[in-house]
This record gives sequence, structure tokens and C-alpha cells, in this order.
Amino acid sequence: MTKPKIFIAGHKGMVGSALFRLLETKEVEIITKDRSQLDFLNQIEVQNFFRNERIDQVYLAAAKVGGIHANNTFPAEFIYENLMIETNIIHNAFLGKVKKLLFLGSSCIYPKNANQPMKEEELLTGKLEPTNEPYAIAKIAGIKLCESYNRQYGESHGIDYRSIMPTNLYGPGDNYHPENSHVIPALIRRFHEAKVNKLPNVMLWGTGKPKREFLFVEDMARASVHIMNIDKKVFYEHTSSMCSHINVGSGKDISIKELAEIIKNIVGYAGEINFDKKKPDGNLRKFLDSERINKLGFQSLTSFKDGLKETYNDFLNINEKI
Repeated sequence: MTKPKIFIAGHKGMVGSALFRLLETKEVEIITKDRSQLDFLNQIEVQNFFRNERIDQVYLAAAKVGGIHANNTFPAEFIYENLMIETNIIHNAFLGKVKKLLFLGSSCIYPKNANQPMKEEELLTGKLEPTNEPYAIAKIAGIKLCESYNRQYGESHGIDYRSIMPTNLYGPGDNYHPENSHVIPALIRRFHEAKVNKLPNVMLWGTGKPKREFLFVEDMARASVHIMNIDKKVFYEHTSSMCSHINVGSGKDISIKELAEIIKNIVGYAGEINFDKKKPDGNLRKFLDSERINKLGFQSLTSFKDGLKETYNDFLNINEKI
């Protein structure tokens, strides 16, 4: 029996690398391409790749990502690059006769004032959070691309393109950039540098009151493979043709203030935590309803503190000289 040929788009990113580690343990052939080998923004390059490689499955984990500061500073880049990546890959996967594809999105697709916890049906029911609207619109477009291709070509061409929407992810391979990172890697770096430099306090953005849900990236990889391999009939018993995306979260949320205290202790920083209340908080709460994926047989396994310890060790390995 021939092994399925699987392309991981974005294999060097946090999610893509976790997917690679997991799929390496399966009976599959994994295909990856560095940015120097394949530019996802270049339609012709992507078209030629799918025409030549004869891929069976695609995990679309490639994206331009960042935190509040990055989204506010580079909105044009965030909407353009993400739209181009997903459009080029999804369309040319179809032209290349790829039957199965999984698009990885983000919980920022839901309205700023969505009911909590956020069910999949909350999509497009209200205005988005302004700080990451361009990125969110691109991710919504990715979902609708998958649904539209399924609706038009699902029966005639036998394709099955699915979407999974994770809550806030963290773990090995994250981006620890001092300005363009998400909250957990940003806090890890801030507290570590404060410890090394013996600073008396650390100033954080916002009030510390917003609550966030976090999912360890290895659990996200497991959820992705799980969703990709669910029987088509079973999958569509739990979804609909125009609401086919699946949430995946840990089932627990925590305030930014509590998160900061936990990371402070894991890092071993002894100073004070202060909050700059003039800076934006973002949404006051972002908590996914994961009932649908739970009914489909998935549960997250990693405890939050264990995941944070592993993430801090990853940071130390990457930044030995800090």
C-alpha cells in the first residue's frame, strides 16, 4: 500500500513543526518546502509545485502571525500575505487534484462581542476586534474558500477541505520577538530578561483583567490530525456546508494577571509586576466552545504549567546567550 503523500505548508512555524513531529510517527510521506524553495505568495510557483508533486493531503499551517503590536503596525502586510498564502495554496491544491486539505485558522475570527464561550455559529454575527481585523478577515476568507470549493466541487471532484480554529497557542517553536510576539512568549522573554538584568519591576500592557484560553501546540497538532482523519460522513453530521469549521481549545481560561504570575514563578523572577493601563487590552474574554471537537473524540492532554515549563526550556535553548 502506497503511503499518503502529505504536504505541510509552514513546517518551520510553531504549529507546522509540531505537525511534522507528530506525522513523522505515522505511516506517511511528508513533503516540506523552505521559503527559498517555494514562495507561497507566488501563484506560478505554487501552481507548479502542486502540478509536479501529486500531493494527497495538505496541512495549511503557513501564515503571517503576530501579537497586538504587530497587527496594529503592519495591517496591510497581515491581510495581503495571509490572503495570498491561503488563496494560492487552496486553489492550486484543487487544481493539483488534492483530495484532503486542512486549513488552520485562529479564534480571532469571532466578533469582538461574541457570546462566551464562542460557538462556531458566532462567525460573522458582529464586528471584529479592530486591533487584528485584517488578520481575522483573511482567516475568515480561508474558511469560506474551503467551504466554497467543497460546495462547488465536493461531489464532482471528491474533495474534502476542512478548517480548524484553535484558541491562543503556545509551545516550542514560538516567536519570542520582544515586540512582534504573542502574550506567552512575550511574557517569558520579558521576565527572563528582567531576571538576568536584576530589574525591580516589569511593566505589562493593559489592565491584566482580560481572560484568555491557551492550548499547547502539541495538542493542536493532535487535534489537526484527528480532524483530518475523521470519516467524512461523521464529520458532516457535526457540521454544515456553510459552518464547517471546528473550534479547538483547552476548556479553561485565565486572566492575563494570573498568567503573568505563573510565568514569573516558572522563570524565577523576583521583582514586581506593573500594568500600563493606557495600553490596549484587546477583547476582555476569548473563550472557545470546544463541544463539537470533544463530541468528535478529541481532548487536550497537556497541563498548563507543564506546557509553560516546556516552552520556557525551548526559549532557553534558543536564547542561550541572553
